[in-house]
Amino acid sequence: MLYLSAFLISSLIVMFLIPPLRKMAFHIDFVDKPRKDSERKIHREPIPLTASLAIFIGFFIAYVLLVRNVMVESIAIFGGGLLILIIGTVDDWYKTHGKEFPALPKLLVQVCAAIIVFSAGIKFEGFTNPFTHEFVSLPGWMQFILTVMWIFGVTTVINFSDGMDGLAGGLTAISGGTLFAVALAQGQSVSAMMAIILVGVSVGYLRYNKPPAKVFMGDAGATFLGFILGVIALDGAFKQATVLSLFIPILALGVPIFDNVFVVIRRFLQGKPVYKADASQAHYRLLAIGLNQKQAVAFLLLINLCFGLTSIILTLLQV
Repeated sequence: MLYLSAFLISSLIVMFLIPPLRKMAFHIDFVDKPRKDSERKIHREPIPLTASLAIFIGFFIAYVLLVRNVMVESIAIFGGGLLILIIGTVDDWYKTHGKEFPALPKLLVQVCAAIIVFSAGIKFEGFTNPFTHEFVSLPGWMQFILTVMWIFGVTTVINFSDGMDGLAGGLTAISGGTLFAVALAQGQSVSAMMAIILVGVSVGYLRYNKPPAKVFMGDAGATFLGFILGVIALDGAFKQATVLSLFIPILALGVPIFDNVFVVIRRFLQGKPVYKADASQAHYRLLAIGLNQKQAVAFLLLINLCFGLTSIILTLLQV
């Protein structure tokens, strides 16, 4: 019942906040404008970019009300999430005015957010040896590198996946639902509560972002959702993991991770900047072979659901 309350509170807050924030976006010209010279801009009218603020507020109101986490960890999650939201909003503001915000400040801020979370004790500590069943604690420097790489990586892949109405929100909802089921199976109530709140804000956002979208969350919202997904996995699925079950959180975010690993490798081989946005993601490739937007989104969500079910099965098998 408590988890249902968390889902409803977070989703209703987002649905309540988006309409007034949408009106505000038009007043201050904070909208994503169509561009004929961009293969990534497939919408045909200006779309407000203010859903990120609704998502952030909805998540943390529900978090404060329902999550009984260590104070230091809660402050770190809020502080890191706020940094992600601010730098993402600055990036979105530049784009609404036809400018490109430099990649380096975004990278540095996102890494700082991950370091804040690590400093609060939310980190990848090690794994359980499948043969001796003893926990292998990694050296501190390796814990730091793996934790920062994971949070930064998940933050980035969700952002890269935000290129089509309903896609990033849908992927986040499925991945969050998967991590919720995994946390329940492992008896991790805090991670389960955070995950169901994340599902709630994603579903609330999808109410206005399903095709044709009435609002976008921009880089600010997509990176925030990715950041929270990364934190939930570290605080839940990665804890006390065996070597094989390390794949559980990776499979939970299967489509955004595997698709964007492919994209990064392809850009590297072609000599293109990794952060330079293009139309090489799976959703654009599906459009290129003849699928429409709804078909492409449905196909990718179905694949991610299959990855999620596989992740849950691995959890139940206690591998």
